[in-house]
Amino acid sequence: MAVRKKLNQTLTDFIKRQNLFFVATAASDGRVNMSPKGLDSLRVIDDNRIVWLNLTGSGNETAAHLRASNRMTLMFCAFEGDALILRVYGSAKTLHPRDAGWDDAVAQFPAMAGSRQVFDMTIDMVQTSCGTGVPLMKFEKQRGPEELLPYYADMGEDGVRDYWGRKNTQSIDGVETGIFGTDAASFD
Repeated sequence: MAVRKKLNQTLTDFIKRQNLFFVATAASDGRVNMSPKGLDSLRVIDDNRIVWLNLTGSGNETAAHLRASNRMTLMFCAFEGDALILRVYGSAKTLHPRDAGWDDAVAQFPAMAGSRQVFDMTIDMVQTSCGTGVPLMKFEKQRGPEELLPYYADMGEDGVRDYWGRKNTQSIDGVETGIFGTDAASFD
């Protein structure tokens, strides 16, 4: 295991080759959440900063947790080629479509229906480990372009906002996500 304070070019190149990453967050109490993420939704800004586009989903745990505690961990695993696990630790902030700076942040990514937040992570530690326990698997394709993106595109912006109101205002532990402002009442 190796620990360092920031990414280097080798680790940045490794991240760019991955089709999947995991994000983990937790409030001070309640459940820890870890979610898989894919598509063209992550950018390494520099050795100390990563941003990623969060699309609408059935929950919104990451946003809720970051309101309570700004800790975030991203994990990348080599499923092809040489074994490696990379964990990136840091603090993150949430940027919503209503926020100043949203247009610039989201412009770093292809347009994707259901774009919900951009998470901006400042790195404070990077850890690598061998990853020999991770299986070798062949990547076939991303499901999102055929399944996820058309689902939210067909809803339209108003339908997506309605979905957020029904599914994305609180975490599974009842923590507000801030999707419509300071609390769920902002949706009304």
